[in-house]
Amino acid sequence: MNQIQRLMVTKLHDLDPSKKYTYADYLEWQLDEMVELIRGRIFKMTPAPDLYHQEVSSNLHGAIHAYLKGKACKVFHAPFDVRLPMPPDRTGEEEIETVVQPDISVICDLGKLDIKGCLGAPDWIIEILSVSTSEKDLTEKFQLYESAGVKEYWVVHPHEQTLLVYTLDADQKYQLRGRPYVRTDKVKVGIFPDFELDLQEIFPEK
Repeated sequence: MNQIQRLMVTKLHDLDPSKKYTYADYLEWQLDEMVELIRGRIFKMTPAPDLYHQEVSSNLHGAIHAYLKGKACKVFHAPFDVRLPMPPDRTGEEEIETVVQPDISVICDLGKLDIKGCLGAPDWIIEILSVSTSEKDLTEKFQLYESAGVKEYWVVHPHEQTLLVYTLDADQKYQLRGRPYVRTDKVKVGIFPDFELDLQEIFPEK
């Protein structure tokens, strides 16, 4: 796409789903729908998350934000652009092919933050499943975050009220920690050994 063509793109159906795009393209789009780029491919993020998704997201963000107060890490919730250069030295806008918006991102290397969001892998990412994103979160993003070096990846199912916790092993591969956690569990955060989340305070009572 040239500059004029980019500025004309305002509808998702104007984009070619078979084509690979970059962060430079992403910056120029004026779409009325939210999208992510994963290895150059477009992934639609709509429809909007439902009530359970948003309540769980708010509870997680609030608990993490309270814990991080006064610490050298920051937490952000979507929409928040995370650019994942692969390989890590390909940081130019025309080189980056992956831009995602995790539900929750925790970054401890504050040098990765700029006005546009985060450039590089967060330390901890949480994705909250919905009908429209569950396959992507469990496959595409699982592989992506593993490859990018995200130390801890949590996958939350808000309706089933379960949590899967994955941590990178010495070979930089994700390993499932324990069993699926449920609402009555308390879960320690791997990257913060003194931080524990009570899932009864995260999942709304039904």
